[in-house]
Amino acid sequence: MRGRAGRAAALLMAAVLAGAGCTGDGGEGRDGPTVGVLLPSRAVPRWEQSDKPMIEKRVKELCAECTVMYANAENDAASQRQQMTSMITRGASVLILDAVDPGALRSSVREAHREGVPVVAYDRLAEGPISGFVSFDGHQVGRLQGAALLTAMGARAGGGGVVMMNGDPSSPNAAWYERGARSVLRDRVRILRSYHTLGWRSENAHDRMSAAISTLGPHRIDGVLAANDSIAAGVIAALKSARVSPLPPVTGQDADLDAVRRVVEGEQYMTVYKPFRLETDAAAALAVALARGDDVDALVTTTVDSPTTRDVPAVLLAPAAVTRDSIGRTLVRDGVYTVDQICTPKLRGACDRIGLTR
Repeated sequence: MRGRAGRAAALLMAAVLAGAGCTGDGGEGRDGPTVGVLLPSRAVPRWEQSDKPMIEKRVKELCAECTVMYANAENDAASQRQQMTSMITRGASVLILDAVDPGALRSSVREAHREGVPVVAYDRLAEGPISGFVSFDGHQVGRLQGAALLTAMGARAGGGGVVMMNGDPSSPNAAWYERGARSVLRDRVRILRSYHTLGWRSENAHDRMSAAISTLGPHRIDGVLAANDSIAAGVIAALKSARVSPLPPVTGQDADLDAVRRVVEGEQYMTVYKPFRLETDAAAALAVALARGDDVDALVTTTVDSPTTRDVPAVLLAPAAVTRDSIGRTLVRDGVYTVDQICTPKLRGACDRIGLTR
């Protein structure tokens, strides 16, 4: 049962936060469960373009009587805390949470637990008493990036210089990816500089990369380990602004459309494709089961430990590396993008050269 004192306080907060960013029908007056979905930002295109609609669609497929509430935190932990409180107050049965800052959201996860609302940590591991975790294997993501970078560097992989442009330090995924990449790169290359990118933002990556170029000189940088595609965009923009030619190989992650086009053009060497539908389907199934009070053992594949909770039921999925040669048999085959979406008129010749045709 939800605590009356807690609900009274939450109701007062919800009145203040009526415009805090939650969308959806809410739980009031509905017969079925309400699934709250809280995503972290719009800086990474996949959240709004892929994850949100896919989760909503799958929840409705699994539970026609369910209602979905949605909020985007715009990379602000305080806003996300408010959004969680609002959803709990409005009758959410379960929350799917991609925490902006897992440490900062710990108290909100505890609040949900006190109110009897299970929390499924989505894509990055949250802190506090979560009921499940769905993500891709972050260590393998980093290993794929590191291995691809070594391949692209060729002979320079034997002692060449690499700049690591890691993710936001508040995200446990950033450290996960970095550990995976370093496990491949160590003893093979020299890490000249290693940075963290606040908010996973392109502009922050641009500033960090510009500093690296200024300090090291452009010709010492044989490769850049960029943690995701937004970071890769900033890195490549900085390299081009500094008139670095040819561009060193740059990695990425998330298979953003602009990044895929950069891969076709040869500006970005690779990205990591995480079949989002597998992730969104797993999160939706887990959330619906928890909302209905069903057992989830058959839905999970392993357990993980968070900084606060041991043996969290988890689903860890396998990512895939994508280079120019494999776009067709991964992203196009899976229906993520059509050839027409990727191959703009400017890229038509490059697409033809790699066999990416209609």
